[in-house]
Amino acid sequence: MRGTRERFTSSWVFILTLLGMAIGTGNIWRFPRIVASSGGGAFLIPWTIFLFLWSIPLIMTEFALGRWSRCGVISTFNFVSNGKLTWMGAFVTFCTLAIMFYYSSVTGWCIKYFFSALGGAFGKLSLEKASDIFDKFVNSWETVLFHAVALGIAGTIVFKGIVKGIEKANLVFIPSLFLLLIVCLIRVATLDGGTKGFEYLFNPDFSKLKDYNIWLEALSQSAWSTGAGWGLVLTYAVYMRKREEIVLTSFITGFGNNSASLLAGMVIFGTVFASAGSTVDAQSMLAVSGRAGTGLTFETLPVLFSHIPGGYLVSVVFFLALSFAAMSSLISLVELGARVLIDAGFTRRRAVLVVATAGFILGLPSAISMGVFENQDWVWGLGLILSGFFYSVIAIRVGVKRFRKELLNKDVHVKVGKWWEFCIVLLPVEFAFLLVWWFSKSIGWEKNWWNPFAKFSLMTVIFQWVVVLVILVTSNSKLQKITGERQK
Repeated sequence: MRGTRERFTSSWVFILTLLGMAIGTGNIWRFPRIVASSGGGAFLIPWTIFLFLWSIPLIMTEFALGRWSRCGVISTFNFVSNGKLTWMGAFVTFCTLAIMFYYSSVTGWCIKYFFSALGGAFGKLSLEKASDIFDKFVNSWETVLFHAVALGIAGTIVFKGIVKGIEKANLVFIPSLFLLLIVCLIRVATLDGGTKGFEYLFNPDFSKLKDYNIWLEALSQSAWSTGAGWGLVLTYAVYMRKREEIVLTSFITGFGNNSASLLAGMVIFGTVFASAGSTVDAQSMLAVSGRAGTGLTFETLPVLFSHIPGGYLVSVVFFLALSFAAMSSLISLVELGARVLIDAGFTRRRAVLVVATAGFILGLPSAISMGVFENQDWVWGLGLILSGFFYSVIAIRVGVKRFRKELLNKDVHVKVGKWWEFCIVLLPVEFAFLLVWWFSKSIGWEKNWWNPFAKFSLMTVIFQWVVVLVILVTSNSKLQKITGERQK
């Protein structure tokens, strides 16, 4: 296959790269907010359960497909389905790239706030002042600048290739990310009241588990934060060595992602509880979502950092860690797009240039308008659940027993048992429950849920999904022809 000669040089750097793909801003700003609004420590129980029932089985599926096909997402779906379900691979690709279009803006925000923290811009802030700073920033030309900077850095790294670019970047980003979070954690643990945040996080109220919303939030968070079903694991698996341990690496990726979430959660909960007068005050701070769920990270935390001893250092280290997390994820998004184009005959240089340029242009609406940003985050973040469902369809089409024996357990020492088959067959049921729950909740959020042009309406999700799906399904024969020609 064209462009598949590069391989990761070791299992260690391969795992670091996968952790870089999985660990992103969702671990650091979404996880604590969801925990706070979902019963505190009780949330961790279903969250861990769904790591095994949804995320890790999907990660294994992507590993097996990528190693077998040595091609990107669209070509892989074409191979496995004999061209009949190529459109599913195209949807997975589109959905993930649609996220890249606005995620580059998020990465730019993180970089901006790191430099702001470094320059001492967060000295003795009030919440009103912090909100004003964020509002002025997202409504200024700087968002476009940092959107371009983020894509420029990610594109440059991907352009250099797997070994010289992506490997080297993640060798710096991921160990540094964990080290920086640990530094923040040590400082927060020494603050008066800081350990109360840890108690809130790790002492579950089991009565909360009776609320089905907690279980569905846990499934949603696990599906979103691990990167399972995005096509990113499949893309990196193209470059894995033949005898890489799929099962072991899948578990390390899942546990590593959750460990980063817990570390970030401890830092944020500890900071909030050290600053709050009571548990009720702390919960109200953590529940602040702001626009696009950014309120806790870009408004509340700078205020709290500015009022704790050593807050300057903590803020600098925290936003540097956040920048590393965001950038390592953005790199994987760019690589996914580049891999698809390389399969279509592009050189890596040309593929990266096209993806980065398209990402900048198509990401401009989200960089300029928070309304567009919030809408796209809502539509395509939820679309990832559909992507995960498509992977289960592919595995079931092959035959779960055959898939496990011939793809998952081939050339490995650690083999997966029949529980994987059960999880993959169960996954469509989980998908159905999650989708119905999300849709029913969205009807309650918006009175005009039927309006396809409302920002958070149910119909805007259905409308955008249907438009993309109709285009891709009707173009399936053309997609099949393009990928089929490359296979030959």
